[in-house]
Amino acid sequence: MKERNFQLAAELRHELHAHPELSLKENETKKRLMDFMTEHTTKWEIVDRGFWFYAVYRGANPKKKIAFRGDFDAIPVEDDIDAPWKSQNPGVGHKCGHDGHVANLCLMALEIEEQGCDNDVYLVFQHAEEIGGGGEACAELMTEEKIDEVYAFHNQSGHPLNAVVLRKGTLCCASKGMEISYKGAPAHASTPENGKNPAFAIAAIINAIPEFIDPAAHKGLILATVIQVDLGERAFGVSAHQGKLLLTIRGEIEEEMDQLQKNLEDLARAQAKEYGLECDFAYFDVFPETCSTDAEVDKVVEACEKLGLQVIWQKLPTRGSEDFGYFTKKAPGAIFWLGNGEACPPVHDKKFDFVDETMKTATAIFMELAK
Repeated sequence: MKERNFQLAAELRHELHAHPELSLKENETKKRLMDFMTEHTTKWEIVDRGFWFYAVYRGANPKKKIAFRGDFDAIPVEDDIDAPWKSQNPGVGHKCGHDGHVANLCLMALEIEEQGCDNDVYLVFQHAEEIGGGGEACAELMTEEKIDEVYAFHNQSGHPLNAVVLRKGTLCCASKGMEISYKGAPAHASTPENGKNPAFAIAAIINAIPEFIDPAAHKGLILATVIQVDLGERAFGVSAHQGKLLLTIRGEIEEEMDQLQKNLEDLARAQAKEYGLECDFAYFDVFPETCSTDAEVDKVVEACEKLGLQVIWQKLPTRGSEDFGYFTKKAPGAIFWLGNGEACPPVHDKKFDFVDETMKTATAIFMELAK
């Protein structure tokens, strides 16, 4: 790898880190990335898809179409790092390392620009990973272009620097935000029987959760976490007549999470009927299970062995979600964790910062996979 290419990518990463943007608001981030590709490459076709874009390199003797995904949204967490590239956007920071993910794609573009590649290579610059919607939109490219393989990495603290962490099958759990809304009828607090109060319906759902997520009844991890109960108003003379229950449901096996959702919906409707309430549902931040296919994981292992990199096998799925799962629903692929170092602050921590050096490792792995 040419040091000049790495320095260009690191400078780009620092620039992105200093100007983070939240999901669906990444206008300047996307523009800067497209400008970088235009300024520093001539052999890549850049295709604008609105919120996101991709770049294509046409190989000299293509046998496959291989895609690599990088995401570029930030999160609403204050950046508290001691570096010149500290966030200039108060309350917003690249605390998940997405700045490094896309800077790494640009580094790969620079390397292929100079070294060439036999296969067709697609670099997918994705928006809105943190809310789950970006991956769903970008994954359509897998079908449109008949992509043969797709890969991604995510930086991860707590593992040795540049160690590659893999798991066949589910690496990250499926999850979604679930909102159950009730509407009843108000009454004076002294005569609650004259109204329709959703309190007992909401309480029944909460009380049923332990049974619904009983580990003995499931093959994989299953969770329903109460996020918020919003019931009635602060008026002691009025019986509550409307309320919302917010949950995050999560499952190692997506089918089991879907069944949990159905159980909650069925109970909510039954409670609405019992208490004479209107009932509605809404869903947010929907993430599929993120699975890696066995053959593609094996290819990552082969690349690591060739490069002399440490491989760590993860025993259980990560409870947190990753929307790369949308891609592997459309094409064979693999995602791996890349260690930031055991002393690095965890992702989403205000002290977290992507480790530039890991881009050299990620690019080396991606280059092997592109071959």
